Amino acid sequence: MDAEISADIRRRAEEALDRPSPRGPDLDVRSFPPASPAVPLEELISRGSLLRRVGIDPLGASRSGSYLQADEGQAIASSGTPGLRVSTLSQALESGEADPYYWRAVPVDRDKYTAAAELFGGRVGYFFVAEAGARIERPVQSCFLMTTPGSLQAPHNIIVVEEGAELHVVAGCLTMMGRPGLHAGVSEFYVKRGGRLTYTMIHSWSEETHVRPRTGVIVEEGGEYVSHYVNMTPVASLQTDPVVRLVGEGARAHLSSVIVAPGRSVMDVGGTAVLGAPGTSAEIVSRIVAKDGADVANRALIRAEAPGSRGHVECNGLLLSDDSRIATIPVLDAAVRDVELTHEAAVGKLDEEQIFYLMSRGFHEEEAVGMLVRGFMSVRLEGLPEELSRQIESAISMAAAGL
Repeated sequence: MDAEISADIRRRAEEALDRPSPRGPDLDVRSFPPASPAVPLEELISRGSLLRRVGIDPLGASRSGSYLQADEGQAIASSGTPGLRVSTLSQALESGEADPYYWRAVPVDRDKYTAAAELFGGRVGYFFVAEAGARIERPVQSCFLMTTPGSLQAPHNIIVVEEGAELHVVAGCLTMMGRPGLHAGVSEFYVKRGGRLTYTMIHSWSEETHVRPRTGVIVEEGGEYVSHYVNMTPVASLQTDPVVRLVGEGARAHLSSVIVAPGRSVMDVGGTAVLGAPGTSAEIVSRIVAKDGADVANRALIRAEAPGSRGHVECNGLLLSDDSRIATIPVLDAAVRDVELTHEAAVGKLDEEQIFYLMSRGFHEEEAVGMLVRGFMSVRLEGLPEELSRQIESAISMAAAGL
């Protein structure tokens, strides 16, 4: 990377290091030092059940490629599939391949968390490229593990789907810590003309972990971006708002999330789609379940800036306790006349009559509640391999049974 550009990026990051996010609890990023893994990565991989619960194949046999990283240290990157390149970000920056994409979809000075990724993250993370015309049938996987108590993990990830290519990425994140830590990952995705990227996140955080992902997506003409976010575990705090910009005519986006917020979790979650070219379309769908003392703000914004664009928002929340809270905040913003934007939002509780009906059919109360919660959390999961769809459905079923 050009030295002058690199210096400018660092300067902007330093100026933003104390810039708080407008949403979510504010954190002092300097109080979370980066750390090398407390447990060797090979040993973590040997714990297969640990990785499988977030959709990761420990041996990678069912995946087209893999990237595994523990804390801010060890990383393994591999690909044996024609048309797919998997490397570390540092390797891609050294070769210059990542230069056209580095900090282009996410501003380095957005807030203190993006700044921390540049200043403290050591430019670790992955760089995936689906080459022009390649149809990668099996998913490529990435996994980030946090093992050191009180530490910072701040990877920077870039995915490029070249013209006419198709790629599916499965991302699993989990923690193994007893003290608060901070995950502040940055992800930049670029879908070229006629390309398609499906990105599935299955996260297993802990009640001590603070999570601040920052994601930017740019989709060109006729391209498509599909994302699924699944979180079934408590977290100290989570604040995320991926921004998808549809910059080419006919580009499409579908964002879905299924989130269970138990314990004292504080979450501010959502998604933004900017319809910046004619004929673009976006859909944002969420299902939020809150219990105990969880506090969740569920946001969705679709901004139409070009004629012939369409968007729909569906935000539904389910409260399972009087001490929990869900605020749904759908926003439709039209800057031109020839657009169609719609939304529906609802927050409520389980229907007691439905519970009594199921109990009258022979189900115990816990079974009846679990069935209704599982039905509520069901969303359309586009573009997923059958195996992964079963994994997600299983995770939802287990979460519903425990609520």
